[in-house]
Amino acid sequence: MGGRHRTDEIESHLPYDDSPSRAGGRARVLVPLAGAVALAVLLGIAAWVIVDGNGTGGCGGEPLPLKVVAAPDIQPVLTKAADKFNQSRKDVDNRCVEAVVVKGEPSRVMNGLSGTAGASKVSTDVWIPDSTLWVSRMVSNPRSLTKLKKAHFPVAQSPVVIAVPRSAAQQLQSQLGKPSWESLMKAAMVTNQEVAQRIRVLTPDPSRNASGLGAVVAGAAILNKEPNGQEQLVGVLKQLSQNLSPNADAMFASFGRAGGRVPVGIASEQAVLTFNKENPTDPAVAMYPVEGTINLDYPYVVTAKDTLKKKAADVFLKELQGKELQTLIKGAGFRGLDGKAGPEATAKNGVRPETPKGMEQPDAATVGRISQAWSRLTLGTRMLALLDVSGTMAEPVPGMGVTRMKAITETAKEGLRLFPDKTDLGVWEFSTHMQGKGVDWRQLIPMGPLGGKLNGVTRRQALESRLDAMRAKRTGDTGLNDTLSAAYKQMKAGYQPDKVNSILVLTDGLGNDDPDGGISHAELVSQLKEEFDKTQPVNIMIIAFGPDAVKGKKRLEEITAATQGQTFIARDILEVRKFFLEGIARRLCLPNCPKPGAGKPAGTSGQNSGQNSGQNSGQNSGQNSGQNASQTPGN
Repeated sequence: MGGRHRTDEIESHLPYDDSPSRAGGRARVLVPLAGAVALAVLLGIAAWVIVDGNGTGGCGGEPLPLKVVAAPDIQPVLTKAADKFNQSRKDVDNRCVEAVVVKGEPSRVMNGLSGTAGASKVSTDVWIPDSTLWVSRMVSNPRSLTKLKKAHFPVAQSPVVIAVPRSAAQQLQSQLGKPSWESLMKAAMVTNQEVAQRIRVLTPDPSRNASGLGAVVAGAAILNKEPNGQEQLVGVLKQLSQNLSPNADAMFASFGRAGGRVPVGIASEQAVLTFNKENPTDPAVAMYPVEGTINLDYPYVVTAKDTLKKKAADVFLKELQGKELQTLIKGAGFRGLDGKAGPEATAKNGVRPETPKGMEQPDAATVGRISQAWSRLTLGTRMLALLDVSGTMAEPVPGMGVTRMKAITETAKEGLRLFPDKTDLGVWEFSTHMQGKGVDWRQLIPMGPLGGKLNGVTRRQALESRLDAMRAKRTGDTGLNDTLSAAYKQMKAGYQPDKVNSILVLTDGLGNDDPDGGISHAELVSQLKEEFDKTQPVNIMIIAFGPDAVKGKKRLEEITAATQGQTFIARDILEVRKFFLEGIARRLCLPNCPKPGAGKPAGTSGQNSGQNSGQNSGQNSGQNSGQNASQTPGN
């Protein structure tokens, strides 16, 4: 009935002449013609309805699917944007483009696109991470399987901010002053114990989170302007590594933990807004660093190789950057391409609507160096500490009022505070004949994690008790050579590729090493050179303390140089943290560090850090640190 009615309607509009003299002949001709035309028009309209029910496009045939993998925070709003886009029926070569948006953690997608060993492969036409920093990391990796050359365009923005509970914001500002990257970095300094007792600096893991990586990049840019900036940066990164969160949600959750220290976190502005929606009783406040900040820019990265898919990606990008979808994106708490915020960006909601000052986006080389530095500096540690208890350790230290033994044990306590509970540590004491004739060492603490239990207490607690109880063997000689020979063999036998394997020696100098026999200095150096393996390195660091330490400096340096380690002569206990940090910083240049006395280790300057070592360990460090650890030696 519908068809007949539509045909009748069309026929009634056909021209005709109803005069009696001509009606019969013309009617016989026009009626069949009218039916044919009506049928053709009807079929045309039906086809039009089937191909484009909305009547807004002209595409037909098989749809052209466009797969988009987006960062989890922006994926929900991009899915809504894709629905609107698909309804508009945009076409490429007469095929309707159908965009589908799925979420993917940017670090994992980067690994998948790069072809990182062990990472799951990623197949997508468009990748929208939360920051160009991920793209820079991939570009800086010469081994990446995906080569990105085309310009990448942002679809949204969200500045990286300093986040604190609103209830603690005033207290924090009274302690640090104006919010800044400089004050935050110095609050996180491993040597800044006074501030560390009042403030707990939290950050999402920079190897997995763009806000965390952005904060480290911004902080490094500030610290690099200072004379000892790189040493400070090493201390900051080491400290931050002990308070990591996998993501912003976990970081915000830790805000509520009991404790006297003010929690200070790193997050995107959009993450602060999202958190405050869900936690109106104790919301967070976004503080904007006075130096400016890194913007998460949500780049639109086309990874498709197919020509039609590339065209489809261009069409979808144009829509995302259009006014309608930009309004949708702003409504989800992001800033638009113009830097302007949506209606929810208010002081009441914890953020400010004004466009914040931005910092220049770092280039790919800088991001690569910082990422690699983070990876190397936060590798796990497996360390055997050798403590001198020879007779001279009972002598006083001039001007200090303590014995050398007391100075060494305090040095050990001070240095080991830098290492987290997951650090594997073992301790030996050494002199001569400690376990009968010819055995110059004795185990105090077996190797294991500092936070692990040992006889009912943590290994850290057991170590501090043993250090307090240590006494010098007044009749003992040094016995260092035999001890190091045995220690090196043990550390090599138990080498762990996912950790930095090292030996730490705390002594007052070489003295009379072993008058009753044993391995000579020359034989020890020769053995260490022979056994040192760059692919499974065990490095030796010696900290010598006392008036006799300088006398044996040359021989101590020959020992450490054989394993690409370092020797330090301490004048007072306050230098110990500096020495430990320098030893840790050496991870950045190994196995291509200059010899002692040839200047600072490569990698302690912003220009050189990681450039040479990147060729040996790959630019993927941080993505698969356990795999690269065998090429990443250090202390």
